[in-house]
Amino acid sequence: MLSLQMLSAGANPRKGRWPLAPALAGLAGIAVATSAAPLSAQTFEVEEATIAGVHAAMASGELTCEGLVRHYLNRIATLSSRPPRLNAIANVNPHALSEARQLDSVFVAEGPREPLHCIPVLLKDQVETTDMPTTYGSVLFKDFFPRRDATIVTRLKDAGAIILAKTNMGEFASRYVGSGFGVIRNPYDRTRNPSGSSGGTGVGIAVNLGMVGIGEDTGGSIRGPAAVHALVGLRPTLELVSRFGMMPANPTTDTMGPMTRTVTDAAIVLDAIAGYDLRDPVTARAVGRVPDSYTGELQPDALAGARIGVIRQPMDRRVGTTMEGFGQVRARVDDAVAEMRALGAEVIDLFTVRGVTEINEIFSLNSFETEEATDAYLAEHRNAPYQTLAAILLTGQVNPWRARGMADLLGKTTRDPGYLEYLLARDRIRVNVLKTMADQDLDALVYATFDHPPTEIAEDVEHNPQPRDRYGLGDNRLISPLTGFPAITVPAGFTPDGLPVGIEFMGRPFTEAMLLGYAFAFEQATGHRRPPEGQPGIARGNPAATGGV
Repeated sequence: MLSLQMLSAGANPRKGRWPLAPALAGLAGIAVATSAAPLSAQTFEVEEATIAGVHAAMASGELTCEGLVRHYLNRIATLSSRPPRLNAIANVNPHALSEARQLDSVFVAEGPREPLHCIPVLLKDQVETTDMPTTYGSVLFKDFFPRRDATIVTRLKDAGAIILAKTNMGEFASRYVGSGFGVIRNPYDRTRNPSGSSGGTGVGIAVNLGMVGIGEDTGGSIRGPAAVHALVGLRPTLELVSRFGMMPANPTTDTMGPMTRTVTDAAIVLDAIAGYDLRDPVTARAVGRVPDSYTGELQPDALAGARIGVIRQPMDRRVGTTMEGFGQVRARVDDAVAEMRALGAEVIDLFTVRGVTEINEIFSLNSFETEEATDAYLAEHRNAPYQTLAAILLTGQVNPWRARGMADLLGKTTRDPGYLEYLLARDRIRVNVLKTMADQDLDALVYATFDHPPTEIAEDVEHNPQPRDRYGLGDNRLISPLTGFPAITVPAGFTPDGLPVGIEFMGRPFTEAMLLGYAFAFEQATGHRRPPEGQPGIARGNPAATGGV
């Protein structure tokens, strides 16, 4: 069996030295054509599979890369026939099987190619790929093929991964519905929302349509879908992972990171994507701050002696402490605190942090970055169907709720006086958090990702600009992007209704290795990850993998 050290060897050449691969051009269509020649029996079970497990199965001859990819494509095809559709997948890579065969050849000749050899990745459709459309969840971009791959895509491929599919997302990176592929549904309860806007990635990894996923997080879009799907979701320090090739929302809080079923897999993915990229200058701050491997602190006793501050006060003013949902989540947080103490952590209850109830309001002040950033991004793509945010909205085809929100962004710039107000308020929160951690000698903060389970999807969410769905109720995610600090959500159990609850560990900048260690120790001791019930097994035919699964 391949060891974790073997899988991680060479996993961090990301210090500005890897060139970007040339863009692939001339591709058309998204249908996947499977080969007619039958494979030898593939007995490997992909449900809840891990990177180490896949590589061990390949080393033993139990599994081929082509067989693995076929398993996932068959599963995608099977799930697409189950109403109501989850709508997790936007488009499937038409070259996935041919890429798998190439990796099989490499494996036979040389052994595994880098630490992500043949690992099928689900990629949020906010990120550019040349071999699949990049839609941003919108029908307006359904046929848009960028002429470049995003840096994160190149780095994943260089590490041996296969971009298996692009995932559905909230239109232009907000919520869980868009004009491109409709409503994304939570597989733990299909009447409930899957959080957003990386909802498709969260659903896809939860129901095993891919092995690992990439989400984007402006205000919580990695950690929200991860929390409500019993996944691990890591929002890295803002300057750690390149955003080049990703449509921006608010550049001072936008980032990307892994969404996985295990902490170990998240660490291995982070090894591949972290580090300086000259095409995203903010990542220059990461130089000298990236460890040899983020797997180095994955120890079962990592929480022993750690000083953890628990934020008890809700950050979302909409949630009441007498709500039934709040009580259900609080019970799981109390259990998690007890479990951390049993693991040797010193847990300090922080019943209040100065300014914590203002965090969500302060974050909402930033309506000044989006139009400038979007227009500048679209100007880089001469073949894009629309060149400005205003032109997109004038089509009248954007989801009504999203169009209403985007309209409020028009005409605002970072030169407006209100932007200074936002920046000053953001700095006050950052100082307050750092002061609390210094005064209490804390290594990390812990809080529920949401203080309330996900709410039901409104029947009119695709048509009403003001649907009454109480989306994001109990949201505590914004403390991380507002400060720029890294945070990782990890499964903490389930409500009596079977809905996942996630807790977050947040630390100072560039403490990802430490946070992964804490999350690993908690995960290994508790084993709270559980896939949704009633999902299909593997279909054994030739799938016609199409959009909108």
